[in-house]
Amino acid sequence: MSDFFTMFFNLEYMLAVLPDLIGVGLLNTLILAVAATVIALVIGMLVAMALISRHRWLRWPAQGYIDLLRGLPTILTIFLIGQGLPYMGFTFLGTSAYPYGIAALGLIASAYMAEIFRSGIQSIHHGQLEAARAMGMPYGLAMRMIVIPQGVRNVFPALTNQFISIIKDTSLVYVLGLALGERELYRIGQDMSQRVGNLSPLVAAGIVYLIITIPLTHYVNWLDRRLRTGKIPVVAEEPAVPGDTPTKAVTA
Repeated sequence: MSDFFTMFFNLEYMLAVLPDLIGVGLLNTLILAVAATVIALVIGMLVAMALISRHRWLRWPAQGYIDLLRGLPTILTIFLIGQGLPYMGFTFLGTSAYPYGIAALGLIASAYMAEIFRSGIQSIHHGQLEAARAMGMPYGLAMRMIVIPQGVRNVFPALTNQFISIIKDTSLVYVLGLALGERELYRIGQDMSQRVGNLSPLVAAGIVYLIITIPLTHYVNWLDRRLRTGKIPVVAEEPAVPGDTPTKAVTA
């Protein structure tokens, strides 16, 4: 048992790697995740609009885009975009692998977000669109002002879940060989683990991931309950029964 704690929870190594994890790894992980999410939201919405189009020449390429990016392993897509594009001479994002990692994560996530947006938009009753058109609103304006806002609201918990997935997927960008100042949490933990021959730095990196993702996961659950019920969950005290200890119950 002592070997287990020495290998996975060596406090000396965990404290030694902590400054790099917080100062470099956490910052780069958040930059990668937020920038990729912005790309995914924009492209995902455009692809979703193409998916619900009445025109096949828009629907079919959009469906092919989703099938391709959702069908390939994430690490393979990151490698093909991050290493393949510069190798083919497409260096429009510069020579650093960092922006290519962001682009790869954003494109992959956009395929999932497109399906989320599509389901949200199609959850809105078509009568609302017809009513807006009957009032003289153009199709595009009716979608932007009435249908899309309600659809996005319905799928907001799913979008937040996708953001959590992107945070975890940033660990796969290590395959691109980022520079020292560009390393994310996993790469910093891995480098330190290889240097000292101990897994405690990787465990420390995992703890930082959990500090980010667990509160977000609980927030998504709370938000989902609130959107379903229209109420904020509160703790209410049950009526006291003579002879019994009062208990509390969570209601929505």
